[in-house]
Order: sequence, then C-alpha cells, then structure tokens
Amino acid sequence: MTITITIVDPADQAAVDAAYRIAAAALPADLPGLPPYCRQRFEALVRQPMPGLATRLALARLDGSPAGWLRLELPQLDNTENARVELVVDPAYRRRGVGRALHEHGLRLLREAGRKRVVGQAVSALPGGPARDPAGDAFAAAVGARPAVAEVRRRLDTTALDRAALDALAATARGAATGYRAVRWRQTTPEEYVADVAYLEGRMMIDAPTGDLEWEQENIDAGRIRGTERALDIRGVRRYHVGAVHEASGRLVAWSQLTLAASSTWHAWQQTTIVDPDHRGHRLGVLCKIENLEHALAYEPELRAVDTYNAAENVHMIAINEQLGFRPLDAAVEWQLAI
Repeated sequence: MTITITIVDPADQAAVDAAYRIAAAALPADLPGLPPYCRQRFEALVRQPMPGLATRLALARLDGSPAGWLRLELPQLDNTENARVELVVDPAYRRRGVGRALHEHGLRLLREAGRKRVVGQAVSALPGGPARDPAGDAFAAAVGARPAVAEVRRRLDTTALDRAALDALAATARGAATGYRAVRWRQTTPEEYVADVAYLEGRMMIDAPTGDLEWEQENIDAGRIRGTERALDIRGVRRYHVGAVHEASGRLVAWSQLTLAASSTWHAWQQTTIVDPDHRGHRLGVLCKIENLEHALAYEPELRAVDTYNAAENVHMIAINEQLGFRPLDAAVEWQLAI
C-alpha cells in the first residue's frame, strides 16, 4: 500500500476533478441532510481564494487512486502565524493512513510558511441527536490538537414557521427600535453602507465567543468587503442582507446575512448577525434576522431549511435563534494545534 501526495496545480483540471469527487463522496457521510457539494464553490475555493488568503491544496493517492485531500488557508493580512485546514478522506479509503499522511504533509508546508498554529473543525453528534462519525474528533485529539471552541448547528424548518409568533416578535422588536430603520439588499452592499459593514464584520472576533482560539481581530476594510463579494459572486453564492440604520447618524449599526449556494434552492446558511455595541438593547439583531428571513423567502420560494452555527457559550444569540424556531441538529469543535 503506497500513499503519494502532490500539490494540486489549480490549472490541472483532472486533479481538481478528483478532489471534488472526494468532497462530494464525503459530505453525505459526514454531514447528511445537506445539499450535494457545490461544484462551482469547490472550484472557486481552489482557484479564487478569499481576499487576504493564500491557499494550498494537496491531493493524496492510495496505490494511484485519489483518496483524500488537504486544503490550507494562510492569512496574509493578519493572523500571519495562524492557518486553517480542511482535511477530507473519501469514505471508501478511510482508516488506511491517508488522513495521517495528509496531516504530516500539511505540517511540513505550514512550518515552511512560518505558521505556529493551525485550526480545523470536526463534526460530532449531540446527545439524542442523529448519529455522526466521531472519527474527526478522535483524529484531532490523536495528533495533539486541543479543543478551542465548541459549537452547535441549529436548523430552522421554514415550512413549519409559527407566523403569528414571528409577527409578534417582530412587532416587539420594532417597538424597541425607535430611531432606527431597516434596509434590505441582495448581493453587493450599497456604497453608502460598505464601510459600516466592514466595521461590523471586523468586530466578529471581538464580539462572538471564541473560547480558547488564538485568533486576532481581522483587518477588514471596504476594499476587503468588495473583494469578498467578488469571490462570492464567482462561487455563485446568492446573498440576502438586512441592516438597521441609525436615523440620527445615518450609519448602518446592525447587519444580518443569509446565503444560498449556487447549486441549492432549498437550503440556506444564516451567516453573520451583529450589532454595534453602542446600539445594543434595541432588539436590532432580532429585527434584522426576522426581516432577512422574510426577504430571502420572497425570492427563494423553495427554501425550506436554514442552518446556522453558534458557539455553545453564545447564549444571547442562541436564545434569539431558538425564538425564531431554530433547533439543535449536531455539534462541531474548532480544534487548534500548536505547530
């Protein structure tokens, strides 16, 4: 049994195709109940990384057959001692040393790049929840990683929304949001709000619980937001936004985003929801989430499931999500390894 590992040239379509087939086979085994892995997204991950990131994709072959891959993200603008990793092994080739070989190859690449820490995610089951393969957590622990952030994925069934309860919740939020108005947009952020969105996005590593994760605040400006939007356009991601504008200042002080992959019509991800600390206490987060859900449903009539991750300790956002109808589905841990 021979394992070989090579760095994928983004121009090598055959290698990119092989890596995609591995991802497509692994997703239903690791996270059943999600749409098939989006081909457009995968190719863009390889060829058009997000702004401020350099990427490496390594493909492992077992006796000549593509068996797994490892993708590294190397921040260039901040967190330059850190990296993120995604490691995927085809279910047909698991427990044959492919993951360990990819891990060791990745460590060599990271050391060459001067990185000191790497972070990756593993999925697990919740008590009483659907079964999930525990191998990811076991592998992370076996290579010496430490759990940094515990998260829970929750799902909203939009076909079973309690409309009366949502309307009442929205009415209460609007009553608390005197002096603010909601604004909606799709895809590209309007120019008058892009600096405010950059400020809010940049606060995520300060405001969201990050446990023991050693990850500094990211340097986000309007140019980086525009670069991210271009990268998401290449991926074909459909994006819905609602923000809250403080009428006295004209600033966007709260923002919520929901996205759908190019290949999906029935499933979405609830992404960022954040409120400027100076404007909290006005139910702006609740208001933005509810209005954005209605916003997306108006354009996506087949949408029936929305998933979101929250740090297990983020009790405030969890309470909001559960008021909307999100229910726990499975768990994930961000594992951090010192190199």
